[in-house]
Amino acid sequence: MIVDGVRLFLLAGLIIHKFVWEVLSRRLASSKDAAPQRRSGLSRVLKGVKLAILAGLVGQAVSPEILPIATAPAALRVLGIALFTLGLVVAILGRVQLGHNWADIEAAQVLQGQSVVETGIYRYVRHPIYAGDLLLLIGFELSLNSWLVLAVAALVPYVVWRALREERMLSERLPGYDGYQGRTYRFVPFVV
Repeated sequence: MIVDGVRLFLLAGLIIHKFVWEVLSRRLASSKDAAPQRRSGLSRVLKGVKLAILAGLVGQAVSPEILPIATAPAALRVLGIALFTLGLVVAILGRVQLGHNWADIEAAQVLQGQSVVETGIYRYVRHPIYAGDLLLLIGFELSLNSWLVLAVAALVPYVVWRALREERMLSERLPGYDGYQGRTYRFVPFVV
């Protein structure tokens, strides 16, 4: 029965995450000064990959254990739930606090009127959404006692590459971003 509660919690977290993104994206798109975000073939592919990952996570949450790590995974589940919850909170805070300065990962652009956000969670880390989403995924897999956590670890180099690429672009096009980089950490406060 505990496993069913864990699975319901994970599904609820995924739904909340998706809901926040959709609501805030639609709100941004409907605002008067919102610049249209450009869509390339690559951005459509990335969007499809994100949707496929979400569908896979939902499928995994309602399926029997896939590639179980431990035969008695209680401690693993507790750690996983903690990481999932932390990641969910960090990602959502990052998205909400970024507000109208947010551009979809596929767009990789500086928006008209965009400014550097240096308050809230952005006072400590430059990429709370990336960090939060990685924690969420790691926690998700650990909560489900799955070796698929290693697949999430394989995403880390890609996320770091995206963050570095994004930082180069923002340094070139967004006034004040260079100074902001010097005052904050990339992913983990006071560490990295």
